[in-house]
Amino acid sequence: MLPHIRAMVAAAAHALIIGRKVAGIYDHAAGRHLRIAAESQGIHLQGFDGDRQAKFGGSLPELYDAGDRSFVSMEIDGATARGHDRGSSSAYSADVTDRQVQLYDYGERAWFAFDVQVA
Repeated sequence: MLPHIRAMVAAAAHALIIGRKVAGIYDHAAGRHLRIAAESQGIHLQGFDGDRQAKFGGSLPELYDAGDRSFVSMEIDGATARGHDRGSSSAYSADVTDRQVQLYDYGERAWFAFDVQVA
């Protein structure tokens, strides 16, 4: 998965599982804060990646990234989100807590950590 898709997935998973508005993400792998916002109502999500000036969102199980014009599937099971990035043909799993998302990217065979700022 591309780094910005991982960050989008982390923000989306947090908004959908925790149910609070995401106001920003800190990407530990990149070592920087990302201007990503997301909010959900039930299975519906809307978000914006300010660094790329791109909207993302939709209704589960499919989310659309307007910047890349690609889809990411997502299923929620408790505090875990799982799915597939159609752009990179890579699967992922994300474990969500109150202020953090730990995402495993099967394509990269690596874990990525994101701290979440809530509104």
